[in-house]
Amino acid sequence: MLKIVKTSIAIAATSIVFAAPAQADVAEALQNICTIVKADDKSELRKKMKRVQSDYRLKLQDYYTGITCGGNSLIRTAMLNDAVETGTLMVKKMPKSDLSAPEKDGKTVVAWASENGLTSSPIVAVLNDRI
Repeated sequence: MLKIVKTSIAIAATSIVFAAPAQADVAEALQNICTIVKADDKSELRKKMKRVQSDYRLKLQDYYTGITCGGNSLIRTAMLNDAVETGTLMVKKMPKSDLSAPEKDGKTVVAWASENGLTSSPIVAVLNDRI
């Protein structure tokens, strides 16, 4: 019985030690994603997404809500910077249910684009086709 308790404590301590660095590594891996989106560098964004998926087993939908670029989500940032290639890639990689769900401010991407006069953006056209 005592051996089981010791083993459980050892496993718990080990998992805590290794969990914290993993979070920091993911944040480091995603550090310049806003710059990539703003620069409309589709190939670099694709590489970054593949690297994060292979290294940390995370897809875009897993970390999309946790990243803001100047207070805006990645797709909103792409719209504001006319980054059609990266914006289109992200729209195609996200699940339809996530695209139509409200973001942190309670507005969907389409509603936000409408309020900000971005309905003529090619990204909104792709977004409307997906939803």
